[in-house]
Amino acid sequence: MRLPVPLLRAIALALASGAAAGAATAADTPDTTVTYRCPGNDYKNTISAKEAEKLGCKKLEGGPVTVIQMTKPRGTATPVPSASGTGVGRVDPTAQRARDSDARRILENELRAEEDRLAELKKEFNNGQPERQGNEQNYQKYVDRVGQLSAAIARKEADVAAIRRELQKLPAAPVLPL
Repeated sequence: MRLPVPLLRAIALALASGAAAGAATAADTPDTTVTYRCPGNDYKNTISAKEAEKLGCKKLEGGPVTVIQMTKPRGTATPVPSASGTGVGRVDPTAQRARDSDARRILENELRAEEDRLAELKKEFNNGQPERQGNEQNYQKYVDRVGQLSAAIARKEADVAAIRRELQKLPAAPVLPL
């Protein structure tokens, strides 16, 4: 919303005259019921209005302010790689390849196990017609188990897809000469 220029001038003039009147009536003694927020998030209630104006502080409206001093965070123990490319903090390429191959091997083992479990669930599910068990003489128990199997299959398929995505993120496995 745009205000007309004459209205903006009138508002600015009213604010300026109000601030000048407030500054003229304020005593030079500090008012401890008023809190000022000064640059650098420094809160003061022991300065006068004139001092606050000189320091560029703003009067806070509302209740009292509680300030808790925090300690500065400690530096990190591990070196951070620099942007200049000096190589500080870089991992040896052979060590990185070993890590990647270990990660690939672990993920491939997980993938095989999840795929095996998925195949078992699908076999048990039998295209939505699993065999009834002895404790399922009540049809609702059977329907509940079919629903649980269907949900378990959906979860396993999502797990398999997630593991495949993780495997795709890894660098290709190196081909070893025979």
